[in-house]
Amino acid sequence: MTERIERLLAYTTGKTHHKLRKAQSIDPAPYRDAGLADYQRTALRLKLFLEAETPVLLPDERIVFTRTLPAAPRIYSDQEWADITAGHFIHEQGNCCNLSPDYEKVLKVGLKGLLERIEKARTPETAAYHQAMAQSIQAVLDLTARYARLAREQGREAVAQALDRVPAYPPRSFPEALQSLRVLHFCLWCEGDYHNTFGRFDQYMYPYLEKDLNSGALTQEQALEYLEEFFLACNRDSDLYPGIQQGDNGQSMVLGGMTPEGADGYNLLSHMCLTACGELKVIDPKINLRVNRDTPLEIFEEGTRLTKLGLGFPQYENDDVVIPGLMKLGYEEKDARNYAVAACWEFIIPGRGMDIPNIGAVSLAAAVDGAIRAALPQAGSIEQVKAKAAQQIRAQVEEIARSVKNLYVIPSPYLSLFFDGCLEQGRDISLGNKYNNYGLHGTGLSSAADSLAAVQQVVFEEGMAPEELIGAMDENFEGREVLLHHLRYDCPKMGNDDDRADQMGAFLLDAFAGAVKGLVNQRGGIFRAGTGSAMFYLWHAGSLGATADGRLRGEPLAANYAPALGVRVKGPASILRSFAKPDLTQVVNGGPLTIEFHDTVFRSADSIRKVALLVRSFILDGGHQLQLNTVNREQLLDAQRHPENYKNLIVRVWGWSGYFVELDKCYQDHIIKRVELNA
Repeated sequence: MTERIERLLAYTTGKTHHKLRKAQSIDPAPYRDAGLADYQRTALRLKLFLEAETPVLLPDERIVFTRTLPAAPRIYSDQEWADITAGHFIHEQGNCCNLSPDYEKVLKVGLKGLLERIEKARTPETAAYHQAMAQSIQAVLDLTARYARLAREQGREAVAQALDRVPAYPPRSFPEALQSLRVLHFCLWCEGDYHNTFGRFDQYMYPYLEKDLNSGALTQEQALEYLEEFFLACNRDSDLYPGIQQGDNGQSMVLGGMTPEGADGYNLLSHMCLTACGELKVIDPKINLRVNRDTPLEIFEEGTRLTKLGLGFPQYENDDVVIPGLMKLGYEEKDARNYAVAACWEFIIPGRGMDIPNIGAVSLAAAVDGAIRAALPQAGSIEQVKAKAAQQIRAQVEEIARSVKNLYVIPSPYLSLFFDGCLEQGRDISLGNKYNNYGLHGTGLSSAADSLAAVQQVVFEEGMAPEELIGAMDENFEGREVLLHHLRYDCPKMGNDDDRADQMGAFLLDAFAGAVKGLVNQRGGIFRAGTGSAMFYLWHAGSLGATADGRLRGEPLAANYAPALGVRVKGPASILRSFAKPDLTQVVNGGPLTIEFHDTVFRSADSIRKVALLVRSFILDGGHQLQLNTVNREQLLDAQRHPENYKNLIVRVWGWSGYFVELDKCYQDHIIKRVELNA
């Protein structure tokens, strides 16, 4: 890391630039004119917002753009929004989110090139919408010009010359491409869109790097310095981006993996991104590494060196499972090969997908609990309980499908420029694109599977009366400590490579995939089952009583695809084997197997290789997605007591990394419990 980057890093993590922010945002009255269409309101709001932005140049920076305004008020009055929500399903905040824009195509032609295309595509029917697109582009160009003027006034001619060029025109160099991407990405957030991912960054940015290296315009060290500055820029305003918790901002980046043409996409820029993350040790961008059975061990070792640092990076995706799984769901092979990752882990297609991969969540734990209570007293075998659980899963899926009808998404003319067909057809991305599928999380899988395995053992093998087990659950096992201990520690558990539990998990995922099969949403898309949990591992647990696996009332479920909290597991290898057994091609909405390592794992010289071999074994066994965290329980406890001493302590929460001391205590406590699982 150069001295300049060290200074910028200190400036960013010290949040000195926050003092540049204004207390007030813009007046919403002009764009809340009842005579304006909703897409016109969005375009006018972006124009007013960017006009109100104050250009600032931070010390030492060469890649610029820093937010000085908080988010703008929505385009509707409270009454208008109430009227809309009364008749529509609104996902999250109602904005376009969790999408992967096609930055490559916009970089290649520049915003001026898009303006020319708008003029050619404009028809009497599309004139108003195309004008909203053009207005949005001009607002971005105007703010860029103001930044260029300020740079010249301050004698920073290199910055000014870059902004004279980009994003108006195609970049001519790697630094210009990074600056252009910074502006394009920055303005998406200003439009009101959020969880905007960087997609396959190393694929669309590599040609600019390669050109500069081959011509001698940059050395690799100089290119790394520019890359690290771009990464720091991603952290400059991320606290203004909405999420469940601080850090949940969706700035994910995918590296490596198969190209649309079938080649290996891992390149020099992939390696440099891993290097930059390791040197900077900040929470953004959130790195995903696409791998397969032929990926060299050296790449797994590169990823493991990041894991060792405790950043929660990288998250691994297995092309051997994900690509066939997406194709089973109807994605074209070329698109499936080009998949990226949404804000957390969901698989989406850059520039072609308007999928909503987190539209709802099924509680697998509640489905099994309900089945035990309804079917067990009369059941003659575990198969009858399992059949009832499958019915409960299907009922939850169908209820979600009914509840998400009449979807309304706030239009985004600027974001639409990054998606196929929107400019040409004068159609907003909010109305859909090539893929319009809905994704469902599946929470509490391990608790659900363990509960079925426990019922099989204690009722159908050991002869306990069903009423006795259900009564103990109703009483939260009070006065039944022996039974509680037996359920918790003597019955089969997912994570111990025990087929008695693992086969229950596979059954439940099969039932989940079967429940969504054939369902079509109102946009012509399908529903996708997944193994993620998002925040539902806390939310679903709050309404669930004590369960047959020995989990007490109020105890959280596992985050994502992982063993239940409190399970005594044999070790990481047994966890990996357990969770690779199901057919994961049918649940490729996404959701990683999540494992916490205590930092003592990495104290031996050969630890990197050993962990890398573990990761590769999961890929070879058919695992779909893996996320490893390196943590220290004692350090986390001390951070709760003395947060002022741990401002930059990073942890993985569910599908994203954040600063531990900025999380609500419930999330902090859950992370500590996960550490204890593998202690």
